[in-house]
Amino acid sequence: MALKIIETADGSNSFYHRALDETYHSTHGAVQESMHVFIKTGLLPLLEKKRVICILEMGFGTGLNAWLSAVNARQSAILIKYFAVEAFPVPVQKAMELNYPEWGKNKFEKELFAKIHRSTWEKVEEIDDYFELKKTKQDFRKFIPTEKFDLIYFDAFGPQVQPELWTEKMFEKLFMGLNPGGILVTYSVKGSVRRAMKKAGFTVEKIPGPPGKREICRAVKG
Repeated sequence: MALKIIETADGSNSFYHRALDETYHSTHGAVQESMHVFIKTGLLPLLEKKRVICILEMGFGTGLNAWLSAVNARQSAILIKYFAVEAFPVPVQKAMELNYPEWGKNKFEKELFAKIHRSTWEKVEEIDDYFELKKTKQDFRKFIPTEKFDLIYFDAFGPQVQPELWTEKMFEKLFMGLNPGGILVTYSVKGSVRRAMKKAGFTVEKIPGPPGKREICRAVKG
């Protein structure tokens, strides 16, 4: 198995990918990184403005971002329609070894993680009253958005590992898939990444990052 479970600094798990020599999350804390980069920077500002939020995740991975989004959707009584793209899905049994449900505040939140992973691929599933999910197995480079999104979680492996995914062409495609005022959030602030986003049409800003990461990136479609 190419994936090895590791414990990060906040006590939450992540995977180490042996072949890529890369971790799925920051070793400074998987849960706190996802909360800061994707939930606090991307989702929470929209929860105050919308009753229905459409999210596209590029890189489903461990399912942590989807689970945190589902938890916040229920807490805020906001419907989230979530579309996740992943080229190499984590086996369900392997995902069930992760300890993210320990961060749930109640039995329902803890069980959401398993429901998300056990949902059928290539099909829209109602995970609960506030969270609809469709997972699709597809190469990012071949994915074409067929609907408009309010928020994009760009959570691919870093540009040093998969530079072909952090290009102007990729961000142009995602720009077209966003509603006006839509947001893309990611952990990378590399200069080449920000330049590619700007050329694609985004207004790009650097934001203070989570522990172990000085800055992260938020890009907005004007």
